[in-house]
Amino acid sequence: MGDRADKAARLETDVLVIGAGAAGMTAALAAAEAGARVILADRSLVGRSGATIMAQMTVAVALGEEVPDHWEHHFADTIQAGRGLCDAHLAQLVCEHGAREIRRLDGWKVGWARKPDGTIRQAHAPGHDRPRCVYVDFLSTGPAVAKTLRGRVIRQDGVTRIGDLCIVDLTVVDGAVTGAVAVSVADGRPVQLQAGAVVLATGGLTRLYRRNSASANMGGDGYALALRAGAELMDMEFVQFFPIGHLAPRLVGMDPIMWDPFRYKLGGRLLNAEGRDFMNDYGNQEAGQYNVTRDRATHAILSEVKAGRGSPAGGAYLSFQHLDEATLREAFGPVIDRLAKNGIDLGQMPVEVAPIAHYHMGGVRVDNRLETRVRNLFAAGEVVAGANGANRLSGNAITEALVFGREAGREAGRRALGASAATPAPAPAGAFDLVRAARAGGEAELAGAMTRLQAVMADDVGPFRTAAGLERALAAIAELEAEIGDMPPGQPGPYNQARLDWFDLRSMLLVAKTVARSALARQESRGAHQRDDHPLMASNWALHQTLELAGNELVLGRAPVQGAELSQVA
Repeated sequence: MGDRADKAARLETDVLVIGAGAAGMTAALAAAEAGARVILADRSLVGRSGATIMAQMTVAVALGEEVPDHWEHHFADTIQAGRGLCDAHLAQLVCEHGAREIRRLDGWKVGWARKPDGTIRQAHAPGHDRPRCVYVDFLSTGPAVAKTLRGRVIRQDGVTRIGDLCIVDLTVVDGAVTGAVAVSVADGRPVQLQAGAVVLATGGLTRLYRRNSASANMGGDGYALALRAGAELMDMEFVQFFPIGHLAPRLVGMDPIMWDPFRYKLGGRLLNAEGRDFMNDYGNQEAGQYNVTRDRATHAILSEVKAGRGSPAGGAYLSFQHLDEATLREAFGPVIDRLAKNGIDLGQMPVEVAPIAHYHMGGVRVDNRLETRVRNLFAAGEVVAGANGANRLSGNAITEALVFGREAGREAGRRALGASAATPAPAPAGAFDLVRAARAGGEAELAGAMTRLQAVMADDVGPFRTAAGLERALAAIAELEAEIGDMPPGQPGPYNQARLDWFDLRSMLLVAKTVARSALARQESRGAHQRDDHPLMASNWALHQTLELAGNELVLGRAPVQGAELSQVA
């Protein structure tokens, strides 16, 4: 590679959007529509990675086409699900403007499912007071949204799409973001991206866990980028576990979270090893329909397992055996045949399900314009903290991505264009040192480090936590940090997976530490954060925990809930 590998490519734009799921693509479109030049950068293929394309199910929005509805009803359900920690303005933004984005996608022919009279179908999902969730079909909603947005991005003037780009760090000068430093996956070259504004749309952190429903690039890199740039994180302890991720028998070529829409559509029964429906034993009120929020369903399933009443693989049984074959085939359609190829006959047998890491409520702390405390650095989608509080309401993820993407992209475009007379500052001295760094050996240490980290997070920072387990996790994370060293192994070069793994682990270990530190400090159980040694929700913990970096040390702080008078749950 020689000099070519060492020489940095330099790209300049008005707005840099990092991440190309629904939030990133929507932000790029909004910034370009505002007149800004945009670079949309992604570690993988633009529009074909991230969480959106993995999302099979429904999108919550108060369209009012199934039954009368209003965004304030959606807002009330979101606030209740958030267990007193939703920032009211951000939650309102999602609920009030969600319909606009769904109508926009409808105009772009995304293909929302419709009834014979032409109105859009809306399903009744857990935690909602009425049918509110739109879908394309119960297994293809996310891919349809991603495909539609990708088509718009391709046709949008002013948007340059760049894949195979691993963002290593943001660059900051005088308290304002000026772009990013990256490594080209294809040839190992350093890349300087200069921008008047940056939008983080990198998704969540569920790759930190052994069982997860996310794509491979959901390792929390956006949180680490924000922290190292000087932004704050918030609510990092709140990791949502999807309660009925597929566990057994083996399921090949199908999404592990596919069961959810069929359970709430058909009233699939959750049974313990004794064959008893146990959900109402834990203060829930199910009556033939799946209407329990995800944090409560997760708690109930794992409590049964802990009590020795779990299924053989360590979960619960999900049964549709009370339904006749015609009903099953009408609901599942061709999915029935795909299940049969996996040896699953729903009319004759249950499947085993268990909680699986699915979403993160915490993230980057932003203001009402989606801007962080680092000037010109915005965030959108799952990477943002605040809107979901301690537990996300079912169906809000894509709505949030679309609404926050548009708001953040528009604000970033305006900011960049307002400062267009100024030349973007170059990267600070030393910004490329890590990308160019090389050391002999080290690949062996990386081989099992990611697997070990995922095991630590699953075992000690999972749905049920204790002080002893969290302290054990922090010690293990520190050992892994020391083990991987302070620079990537080998020489820069094309598709050097060991170096890419090192950059991933550098961020994943930092983010894992923020989750464990926050979870250890929060001495109560609330929403997705459950402490066996502090099993009750405490009124004095109706607040956010924040994190910032001071040098190399994480500093934990507290912040009030914005609009707390609206967010308190009796």
